[in-house]
Amino acid sequence: MDSGKILTSLAVCLTFWITIVLLLLFSNGDMGNLAIATPIASNIEKEESAVSKLPIPTSPSTSSTETSQPLHTEIAGEIRHGESFSQAMKRLSIVGSVRSDIIKGFGQTLDFKVLQPGDHFTILLDQDNSITRATYTSGLLNTHILARTTDGSYMASRQAVPLEYRIERISGVIESSLYSAFAGLGEEPKIIHAFADIFASKIDFNTETRTGDRFELLVEKYYKGDVFAGYGKILVARYQKGDVKFEGYHFASANTPSGYFDENGEALGTWFIRSPIPFGRVTSRFTMRRKHPIDGVVRPHLGIDLAAPLGTPVMATAEGKVEYIGRKGGFGKTIILRHNNGYKTYYGHLNGYKKGLKKHRIVMQKEIIGYVGSTGISTGPHLDYRIRHNGVFRNPFGIKFQAKTVLQDEELALYRQASAQTAELFNTNTSEKILQVKNVTLSEDHAISLL
Repeated sequence: MDSGKILTSLAVCLTFWITIVLLLLFSNGDMGNLAIATPIASNIEKEESAVSKLPIPTSPSTSSTETSQPLHTEIAGEIRHGESFSQAMKRLSIVGSVRSDIIKGFGQTLDFKVLQPGDHFTILLDQDNSITRATYTSGLLNTHILARTTDGSYMASRQAVPLEYRIERISGVIESSLYSAFAGLGEEPKIIHAFADIFASKIDFNTETRTGDRFELLVEKYYKGDVFAGYGKILVARYQKGDVKFEGYHFASANTPSGYFDENGEALGTWFIRSPIPFGRVTSRFTMRRKHPIDGVVRPHLGIDLAAPLGTPVMATAEGKVEYIGRKGGFGKTIILRHNNGYKTYYGHLNGYKKGLKKHRIVMQKEIIGYVGSTGISTGPHLDYRIRHNGVFRNPFGIKFQAKTVLQDEELALYRQASAQTAELFNTNTSEKILQVKNVTLSEDHAISLL
């Protein structure tokens, strides 16, 4: 046999045995697994990718409908003008039982008589339409929280509010009026009226202010962050009228009600304040000869006419009893108050009376009794104010009344100690407006009184 045939035979044999070996290996399964590994892995990845995009199956005890519903419902709203809290909730379709629980719960801390338009609230209800939590917020400082306790009852609390307390100096010069001077300093009407009220028995700011008069005071102010939250007490006030200085320091003790006193411990408040309208404009004075602006007849004008916008509140100038309330000829709607020691005060041309005011009712000094009008014989909105003493009409701006209180003995000593500390701060020779700063927390245990 030649060499070529031998090589061919060897090649055939070698191929045969290689084939046998491969077949044996294939029948063992390892090669099969290796051969299909890649396509199987690829299929698994595709299946896993598809599953991740599907919703996770719920447990047998939880249906897909239940899991799609929220666990709580939050309702938010605010009080509209002329609306009560209950009416606001009813407008938002809150059921009666929930409204009742809310009113009862918040009644622990919230005075529903002082709610204001713009106050806002939120109510969180669970799936059973029961209250989980509710809040009521009025302004910067009053947030009330109602929460359900473990026994199912409701507990209300007032949220603590961190504040910055300052003692600030306010000072200025009169150019046209006290009101304009304060407003020009960026101060709010509340502090203007509070300042005027301190000297209400000493100065008539309608007629007695002059260009160049000076005023100065120390007042407590509260801030929530950078936002002004309100005025506290005026600690001391001063009004310089030419060479005459009026000054009053705040003082209160267990035996002396809060008030303002001069350096001798004599209260600035007297039995009568000088004007029933702090910023009314005098249009007619007390005189025995005045030509009437309507009928032209010259006759006595036994009171003071104070012009003010229609509806301006009118205060009782002293504590007294309502002797008359109703129409009285040319005076229109009139109130007459009877006071101690033979005094009576008259308030004419009113637009209306304070709600609930009746004959024989006792009213307090500075209590609002009516509103400026133009009833009766009148040329425009104003108040005709008169004082009668033992049957004789007197000039309201010409009578000097005694102080209500003069501090004595221990009370005088306490006052002098307290006022000396305030005076030291008040008379500090500095141009700084802010004299003291500290952090306080408004809470149920630490209340503050704002103007």
